[in-house]
Amino acid sequence: MFDILMFLFENYPQVEYAPDRDTLAIKLNAAGFELGEIEQVLDWLGELDAMDSGLQEHSGSLRSYADTEEAKLDAQARGFLLFLEQSGLINAAQREWIIDRVMAMDEDDVAEQIRWVALVLLWSQHPGQNFLLLEDMVFNHGAAPTLH
Repeated sequence: MFDILMFLFENYPQVEYAPDRDTLAIKLNAAGFELGEIEQVLDWLGELDAMDSGLQEHSGSLRSYADTEEAKLDAQARGFLLFLEQSGLINAAQREWIIDRVMAMDEDDVAEQIRWVALVLLWSQHPGQNFLLLEDMVFNHGAAPTLH
């Protein structure tokens, strides 16, 4: 799944330049990705629009995690989300989107992938904007920087 997300991010730096779903599926298949995995990623990304319109920002909200969320999102992943929110890179609504998309994944270990999910969120909601800090954290597998 993340290989496809990486391919999309690298080949379509601005989300509005990405082709329609059918064309994108053909291009991804031609690039060597399997049809089942392509459909899964396209469905996963397709839910972005529905969530984007349904989420509202709640500033100053405190997030309590359910047991299933804590099982999937370890302390490092939750700390990363807190870092993004406290640094102003995401708001509470975007945090919820990231949590929802991570919970929708089939994979159990999402500590590293949560960075990708956050980057995809920002890439899709703010086309053309540069998120160098987050890109550096994703591509260099670095830990979240410390806020001073």
